[in-house]
Amino acid sequence: MIPLVAVAHGSRDPRSAATVRALARRVSAAAPELDVRVSFLDLSEPLVTDVLRDLVREGHRSAVVVPLLLGSAFHARVDLPALVAQVPGLRVTIADVLGAALSDVAFDRLAAVADVDDPSLGVVLAAVGSSRAAANEAVASLARSWQARHGFRAVAAFASAAKPDVPAAMAKLRARGARRIGVASWFLAPGLLPDRIASQARAVDPSVALAAPLADDPRVAELVLERYATALAGAVRSA
Repeated sequence: MIPLVAVAHGSRDPRSAATVRALARRVSAAAPELDVRVSFLDLSEPLVTDVLRDLVREGHRSAVVVPLLLGSAFHARVDLPALVAQVPGLRVTIADVLGAALSDVAFDRLAAVADVDDPSLGVVLAAVGSSRAAANEAVASLARSWQARHGFRAVAAFASAAKPDVPAAMAKLRARGARRIGVASWFLAPGLLPDRIASQARAVDPSVALAAPLADDPRVAELVLERYATALAGAVRSA
């Protein structure tokens, strides 16, 4: 079978890479016939270019790269295609990012720590943030969909590159009548930015409910395989 190369952003925090590797093991366990390899864009090893070059050396002619990314921002749209282009001799198909398909996972993580049926709850959906407005709007749209579906107040917040930050989002929710705050995680893995969000939220409200990142939910591994299969089918049709 054509190898699946899972590529995450990478982080100086070793918990992040460890979480990504654990996710890859779950993907492998669900599809033991599939060659699943872990890679990173930056900051962690192995880099995606190194993994793709390994495949070329081993005689592979094709690969499917599945971005372990939640948004279609600079890393997905620019960085990853540019890195793939650095490796000749391999036909690489890049799958879609994981994105909004993980909405239910993020919501369930929130529900594990906060009473989502409480009408006084305010929810911050915390994400990394991007210089691309459309990527930030996708997070804000997800927060609005939760609000419409579940009845609690919900706003997006960002760790960097975009506004509002978490304290500002919490203040907005308080102004709209929220008496309790839950912070939902739009991150796959623990790391420096999720820690920053947690610290900021606790500084405002020590009783804030903080949801866990998403990667160790079984549905994430299932989605990785779905993205692989969809990309592979498209590659076959275009061949």
